[in-house]
Amino acid sequence: MSEENVELFYKAHDALNRRDFDALFALADPDVEIHPLLAGSVEGSGPYRGSDAVRSWWESFFDLAPDFSTEVEEARDLGDLTVARVRNRGHAMKSGAPFDQTTWQIAEWRHGKCVRLRTVLSEAEALEATGLSE
Repeated sequence: MSEENVELFYKAHDALNRRDFDALFALADPDVEIHPLLAGSVEGSGPYRGSDAVRSWWESFFDLAPDFSTEVEEARDLGDLTVARVRNRGHAMKSGAPFDQTTWQIAEWRHGKCVRLRTVLSEAEALEATGLSE
């Protein structure tokens, strides 16, 4: 099932890039929990729990960066976890300033659904979060 989780991870990012929240949340547990890197810059401080809270966070984020997109550069199968290097691009709405940042995401899967997603800045931090080291 774990290799399937890597496929699901790619599908989730594709849905996010298309702004297809129905497809995105079809891949998530109803009580999904996300720990976004920029939680403090959008309303609240995270983590966000449940489809409604996560959807609201993404909608607020897209208001700040409407052309935001992700590219999964690498995804690793770690059983119930997927660890991935993700490139994030876009422009800030108010300033128009471009951003291009690589982050790492750790997704936890249960029964084909994402139950937890955490975004961090480095591979070392991602591996530490999984209990592994470089």
